[in-house]
Amino acid sequence: MQSGKLSKEEYQKKQDLDAARKAGTAPPEVDEEGNEINPHIPQYIVQAPWYIDTGAPSLKHQRSDGKPYSATDDPKKDDLDKWYARGARAGPAATKFRKGACENCGAMSHKTKECMERPRKKGAKWTQAAIQADEVVQQVDLGFEAKRDRWNGYDAAEHVRLMREWELVEEQRKKAKALKMDEELKARAAAEAASGRPVETLADVDTSSDEEADEDKYAEGADMAGQKLDMKSRQTVRNLRIREDIPKYLRNLDLESAHYDPKTRSMRDNPYKDKNPDEVDYAGDAAFRFTGNSAAMTKTVMFTHRAAERGNDVHAQANPSQAEFLYREYLKKRDEVKDRQRSSILDRYGGAEHLSKPPPELLQQTEDYVEYSRTGRVIKGVEKAVARSKYPEDQFHNNHTAVWGSYWTNGLWGFACCHNTVYNSYCTGAAGREANAAASHFAVTIGGATEGDGAPQKTLMEEHLERLAAEKKAAKKKGKGAAAAAVDGKPVLTSKRKHLGEGEIELSKEKLAEALERERKRAKLAGSDAAGGPSGREWEHRDVTEEELEAHRMMRARRDDPMANFEGGV
Repeated sequence: MQSGKLSKEEYQKKQDLDAARKAGTAPPEVDEEGNEINPHIPQYIVQAPWYIDTGAPSLKHQRSDGKPYSATDDPKKDDLDKWYARGARAGPAATKFRKGACENCGAMSHKTKECMERPRKKGAKWTQAAIQADEVVQQVDLGFEAKRDRWNGYDAAEHVRLMREWELVEEQRKKAKALKMDEELKARAAAEAASGRPVETLADVDTSSDEEADEDKYAEGADMAGQKLDMKSRQTVRNLRIREDIPKYLRNLDLESAHYDPKTRSMRDNPYKDKNPDEVDYAGDAAFRFTGNSAAMTKTVMFTHRAAERGNDVHAQANPSQAEFLYREYLKKRDEVKDRQRSSILDRYGGAEHLSKPPPELLQQTEDYVEYSRTGRVIKGVEKAVARSKYPEDQFHNNHTAVWGSYWTNGLWGFACCHNTVYNSYCTGAAGREANAAASHFAVTIGGATEGDGAPQKTLMEEHLERLAAEKKAAKKKGKGAAAAAVDGKPVLTSKRKHLGEGEIELSKEKLAEALERERKRAKLAGSDAAGGPSGREWEHRDVTEEELEAHRMMRARRDDPMANFEGGV
């Protein structure tokens, strides 16, 4: 890189060369290693600092040498966990004084002038007693980061010890406070006993308020999340936005929308101008000034300002209760003055009858003329439209003259024209009503009828349940474990069908194997016989056996089975 101050002509040439390189008409600049330098890289990146500038174009100062970052040029690696073993002793103490040891304590790790023990009247050199062990002396060479690590050498157990000590102190403080209160109560009890008044005990004294006061003393210094509280000025400054809130500047990205002030984080106008302010969750900061009791509060403040201008001692912030009371008195007197003026004007000029509200029957009348006949049919005009819902009404289908739901009987809806309770049925008119009435009368007549032996008539469901119970009882007698039986000396499988109307079915193993073989052959020929029917073979006119039915069920293709196309499956 060029050094020194350039002249005007040299600076202009340099600018023209940079423009040509960026346009591609001039070759790019090359560093010492022959690598091309991108002309679009900014100048503050290409130019090396003055203390490592070689005068040649290069980007070597921007490249990392592959070593981990360290703020020191020391080749040895900094060990952040290394620290002095303070107070540690190296092994057991000596029994005799050694030459060159400390004359005071007898340790070899320091000299007499450097001894931290209490100066003895006679040192260990002369007494040969209480010789201390040598201290552990370490040569710790800390690097740049280790020297400036504020937590280097910190022991977490020290914090636990301090917490335990604080808990003990707090417990002793509470005990001392309880003893002091007990003494005060005893002294008060003695005084009250002498005067004849009832004695107050320790249980009657509320000590929770004092404990809460102590907790509040420490809680005042805590800050809420996202807020900074200045205890001196008592001002709270919100410096963080709740993450769930949508930023105001992202509500409407149109450049012509409401203005957002980034310094105060305010957006006074409504960002959704094409929507109703009552239907959106945010309508601008100015909209909050007119919600809730803000309008009433503004009127109260304006009243206090005007009252203060007239010489009245009232202030909305200094004494809000007084300001609210005076404002209500003002509104009451103002209404009384308005009523008095209104009554005086009506007494003088009249016209009170014109101020009364007309009856609702007159307010509902319109200018539309409708003329009815004696039977109620419209002769002239258009009858007033009846309010209708969004659902279709008065639709008659299948020759019905009444809508569905106009008839109700025995918990069922139906048609009033024919008393039919089936929705898609055709209307039968009066004949249907007579038939339904006759059926109802017949059901009521035979409802209490009994059989010949005097027992009540059973329903099909009751008969079916009794039959299932009888079959279950018979199966228990035969034995639950008899899954295989023998018929004519041949093994037989017993298959239970739990479907309605089916009982136990006995299947032969040999017949079932033959049926499976025939089903496999039939499946192979199904592709060729699909178009031509029997293919010259006549159909067998016979009944299907249970074994053939079971084989068909075992071999049939199940389209809804997820394992049907699994390789290696049946």
